[in-house]
Amino acid sequence: MPGERREGTDHPHHEWSPITTRGKLSWPNGAKVALCVIITLEHTEWEIPEDAYSADQAGGLGMRPFPDYPRFSHREYGHRVGIFRVLDALDRLGIKSTVAMDTQTAEAYPYLVKHCQDRGCEIIAHGVSGTQMISSLMSEESESIFIRSSIEAMTKATGKTPRGWFGTDYGESNRTPDLLRRAGVDYVCDWVNDEQPYPMRDGLTALPTMLEMDDLFTMSTRRVTVERYTQSIVEGFDVMYQDGAQNGRLMTINLHPWLTGQPFRIGFLEDALGHIMGHDAVWTATGSEIVDWFNNNPPT
Repeated sequence: MPGERREGTDHPHHEWSPITTRGKLSWPNGAKVALCVIITLEHTEWEIPEDAYSADQAGGLGMRPFPDYPRFSHREYGHRVGIFRVLDALDRLGIKSTVAMDTQTAEAYPYLVKHCQDRGCEIIAHGVSGTQMISSLMSEESESIFIRSSIEAMTKATGKTPRGWFGTDYGESNRTPDLLRRAGVDYVCDWVNDEQPYPMRDGLTALPTMLEMDDLFTMSTRRVTVERYTQSIVEGFDVMYQDGAQNGRLMTINLHPWLTGQPFRIGFLEDALGHIMGHDAVWTATGSEIVDWFNNNPPT
């Protein structure tokens, strides 16, 4: 169904709010930028269910006849090697991690669930698998079952109900925000339209992700080199840090361990994030910490 034309946006999920008209957002201890690093851990299925939709074309291998071992094993590199390298790099820099984990990873890799929890990561829901994306092709009933079953499976696997949601490939239908809130989700990372958190309808909060700083979107989809990718993180931060002196900014970066966890890329990432953490007025926090602060300390 096409959106209804209204001021600013074609949907009712949130109001249009130009940043120049907002009150000042102040982060803890006078920080100019809040840094949220999301690590995406998602399982690539051998065969996509017939009724599923997948936008997964990353990695440069294309879709090949079954069984496509290079594709499957390339992704599993993130679960076997890359995740530990990325977490180690973040730990060295004192950066908190938010892990977006799908249910197939949580159920099949309990070691990773415990490892992430032991390292103090917040784990948020990430759908069922890396090859099943929410879209408007789903019925409302199917999507509702998809979301609720994901939340229930993650709660069982982690012992804690996930507060955040990050859809596979940012996928949503026009019903998704409402269904997420009904399922008890507090914040969603799929909306990429801002440099501050903002309220959505019915108590849901948007934690915008910087799509242009998503390693998968940048290096795999757009074929940007790792040198240019990490330089864009540095350059983007420098501008946001300057702007943050007048009004606090949020920099949310999404990383995929099978991609950025490669040995020839991790050093570039660590240097870029080290540049950020070399500044005094930076607050590194999990998604829940950022959303809680925003909701309890609204812009004035």
